[in-house]
Amino acid sequence: MKQPHIQLDESLNVRYAILPGDPRRAERIASHMSEVEDLGMNREYRSLVGAYRGARILAMSTGMGGVSTGIAVEELHNIGVTHAIRIGSCGALQKGIALGDLILGCGAIRDDGASKAYVHPEYPAVADYQLLGLCVEAAKALGCPYHVGIIHSHESFYHEENDAESAYWSRKGALGADMESAALFTIGRLRGMKTASILNNVVVYGEDTANAIGGYVNGESLTAIGERNEILTALEAFYRLEQERTR
Repeated sequence: MKQPHIQLDESLNVRYAILPGDPRRAERIASHMSEVEDLGMNREYRSLVGAYRGARILAMSTGMGGVSTGIAVEELHNIGVTHAIRIGSCGALQKGIALGDLILGCGAIRDDGASKAYVHPEYPAVADYQLLGLCVEAAKALGCPYHVGIIHSHESFYHEENDAESAYWSRKGALGADMESAALFTIGRLRGMKTASILNNVVVYGEDTANAIGGYVNGESLTAIGERNEILTALEAFYRLEQERTR
């Protein structure tokens, strides 16, 4: 049955999905694949499917925030997707994380609304161990600068306490902040989907977020390289997973 929001069904026959927020980033993922089929766009969900080194992979945007990510996870689960990797941007919460560095999330602080709607806050939001390990292996093999740690997933981009909130979670050791990873990890695990999150740092800790995001949208060099690195890391992770599955 065709799903109401993503407008895809089981006939797609795909196990692996890469989930950017930005619809245009889905197109940039597809540029690294062969045999690409454009599946169209409904609402924020832009979908293309193709092959990377023999592995069949769906690239589908989720839009911004945990709610739309949660819808994507639910509907992808319904059509048979078993593994999903989020790629997206984040702001660093620690000094020493440069523009374009990757943050691979081992877990997420559930400061969002979507994951809380599903399960009590004591339930952990954690990446799948095997899939995270394959992402680490891929980033290392590609020579990408990366950090592994906890992500703070929050609900609002512009609220008045944002600086204080960032400082608090920085003191607690979180590496970066996004809006989607907690929902992906939590809902994915509840549905039996294996998930990981690869984030491209677009804001150096302590700098103005709005100005930094503007630079990223305009394609400034370090963050553009970071985006390419996160795309290739996700693709390579799925290639390695497919090699293990078919061995």
